[in-house]
This record gives sequence, structure tokens and C-alpha cells, in this order.
Amino acid sequence: MKKAIVVVMALSLYVLMFSAMVAAEEGAVHQYIGSAKCKTCHNAEAKGAQYVKWSESKHAKAFEVLASEKALELGKAQGVENPQTSDKCLKCHVTAFGAAAEAKAESFDQSEGIGCETCHGPGSDYKKMTVMKDLEAAKAAGLIVPDEKTCVKCHNDQSPTFKEFNFETAYKAIAHPKPAKAE
Repeated sequence: MKKAIVVVMALSLYVLMFSAMVAAEEGAVHQYIGSAKCKTCHNAEAKGAQYVKWSESKHAKAFEVLASEKALELGKAQGVENPQTSDKCLKCHVTAFGAAAEAKAESFDQSEGIGCETCHGPGSDYKKMTVMKDLEAAKAAGLIVPDEKTCVKCHNDQSPTFKEFNFETAYKAIAHPKPAKAE
């Protein structure tokens, strides 16, 4: 009888723990991990050197530019004392603006500007090579394939420095495809 009670209690504990794990997983938040984590796989020339292309882009300098004289001047005209701390500016100059603290991994650093995850979504769950090799699995794990809607969240007339935005032209300027395999 005692063994049966112990078994029932153990099974009950197991069911509770499993239920808690499932509930936690269902409510799990994809985390922003930072572009440095993307560099591991997306830096080699043979794979398109996507990280290098990003690191040399204006997107990578988006947070840094907020400390420039021009940004301070524009900020002042908008009633912003420090563009690097103003929500008005940060919403388009950093990755993960407005995301909850638990959605930002320890490795995440907003000073990287507009990083990979601004366009492709928080990478914690799709970063593994086994997931990335399967586009549908990567999408299910949070990967976003950006489109014009992604870009115009920031490239719009709400920006004090807005100039006409042509998605096709802009996309070509930042394109970073994986090279086709030679046959």
C-alpha cells in the first residue's frame, strides 16, 4: 500500500512538473540575443558575409548617430534633450525598443543600433543551425522574413530626417543573400 501511495505521489509530482514546463513553454518569449550571436554563422565570405555587410551599414550605426551634433540639434528642435535616451528616437534607432526586459537576453546590447533582429525577429529560438537549415522551422521559432511593412515602421514621415523611401531600392542596398552554390 505504501509503495502504491509513493508511486501515485511520484506520478502526481511528475504531472505537475510536466504541466508547468508546458505552460512555461507556451508562454515563452523569443529573446533578443544581439547581432554578435548571428556573426558566428553569418560572417564567412562563402556564406555571404552578412554580418560584415550589416556592421558596415548605417543600421549598425543607428544608435551611435544619436550622439552626433546633428542628432542633438534635431532632438532639440523636437523637444528632446538626449536622443540616445529618448523614446522618440530609440523606437527607430535600436533593436527591441519597447520589448519587455525578459525578452532581452544578457548578451543583448541596444547600442548595436538596428541589428539583425530588428528585421528578422528575436533570435533565441531560431539561432541553431539545425533550425536555420529549415526555413519553416525557423519561422515557427520566430524568424521573420522582412518585407516593406517591416521597413516602413521606421522609414516613414514620422521621422524628422525622412526622405522619400522606395522599398525596392532600399532593399537592394541592404540585401545580404547567401550566395548560390556553384554546380
